[in-house]
Amino acid sequence: MALFKKRTVGKPGEWYYCLEHKKVEEGPECPAKNRFGPYTSREEANRAMETARERNQEWETDPRWHDQGRTQEPPD
Repeated sequence: MALFKKRTVGKPGEWYYCLEHKKVEEGPECPAKNRFGPYTSREEANRAMETARERNQEWETDPRWHDQGRTQEPPD
């Protein structure tokens, strides 16, 4: 009996964005490390990179995630 050979099967209507192939996929075709999702629609999966950029920008500008009044010194 082979271990870890079972391929993950998605549910109907689950959409993913493959980071390696830069395309939308219905169901998980590529390994989890190479995809964003699941999303509920093709359109939502198609916006995955834009959504990630927006969330990164929000995080980078959120004062709760940055030390107030401290400056970071460059490493030696």
